[in-house]
Amino acid sequence: MSEPAYDPLAALRGPQGPQFDVFLAGTVFLDIIFTGLPAMPASGTEVWAEGMGSCPGGIANLAIATSRLGLRTSLAAAFGDDDYGDFCWRTLEEQESVDLSRSQRFKQWHSPVTVSMAVDRDRSMVTHGHAAPVKPSEMIGSPPRSEAVIVTLDPDEPLGGTGDDNWAELARRNGALIFADIGWDPTGDWSPALLDQLAYCHAFMPNAVEAMAYTGTDTPRDALYALADRVPLAIVTDGVNGSMAIDAKTGEEAFVPAPRVAALDPTGAGDVFGAGIVLGTLCGWPLTDRLAFAGLCAALAVQQFGGSLAAPGWGDIADWWHEVRAAAGHNGAYGESLARRYAFLDRLVPTVPVGAVHRAAATIARYADLQQPAHKE
Repeated sequence: MSEPAYDPLAALRGPQGPQFDVFLAGTVFLDIIFTGLPAMPASGTEVWAEGMGSCPGGIANLAIATSRLGLRTSLAAAFGDDDYGDFCWRTLEEQESVDLSRSQRFKQWHSPVTVSMAVDRDRSMVTHGHAAPVKPSEMIGSPPRSEAVIVTLDPDEPLGGTGDDNWAELARRNGALIFADIGWDPTGDWSPALLDQLAYCHAFMPNAVEAMAYTGTDTPRDALYALADRVPLAIVTDGVNGSMAIDAKTGEEAFVPAPRVAALDPTGAGDVFGAGIVLGTLCGWPLTDRLAFAGLCAALAVQQFGGSLAAPGWGDIADWWHEVRAAAGHNGAYGESLARRYAFLDRLVPTVPVGAVHRAAATIARYADLQQPAHKE
């Protein structure tokens, strides 16, 4: 794994620190994304798409998002020995600098594939895949030391157990902060018992719908207050409305609206937001700055089609901030407000090297530092 072009944690690292900033485990999909469709194909018809891209998806969305921000990222996942597996492995390891030392290749195992079709800012997906030959904890064994792990709360492998069969619990015992999310409940039960695992987490980052459903509350803010009683850092995201959070350790409470952007593809936006929160927390930023930074990263991601490879790097963030600062006196009250809200980037962006990573095109390209069009408000 190569060193990142820009390391935002460089001043905080010590010789005895963990090998990785973030450790992840999950399923990697090959995502094939069709864009610019005039309509979904009707039965027996063919529709031509204006654009198509291919990139690693699934847990790769999160791994790429954290690595693009300069976090030393390690991923444990199963990969097939087919060409799809070759492409995903190469993209993650060589292009995106993600450590795959805890991942495995499996012979005659078909890599999971998702085809996503974008029509009028919405998308439909078709997925094919098989269960991995081994469970993540069996493949990982003892996870490497890391500052943080990001997990989805799972009733079948709960945190806080006494055994050695849950990789995330082992990482927590070894000092890693647990940043947790939660999935959609197709059963409609929304059992609050799942939230008991928050006693072992540092942060919880659900969206507003999930937060209200699991807490039995009527508003995102009420859900936030309920969650803040359970976990040190409670965050509720609310799409274009922004995000809100309470940090019990610092006593901070914050709400930050999302930057105004023309959203094209929401794929992976939640993962990009989570990556920004992890970075800001490890850096010790104020809560408002963490929410603003994470919201910016998500806003930049949804401006492009491409899933994981639409995640912004520090080059994209620096470009955006230079544009905002230069236009602050010409874009009215909103532009002035944006410049004030993100003024903290002044202490970060001047140190970003010229060669900092930019977003890659979602295709069979091998290099992440590809120039992209300027990001407009």
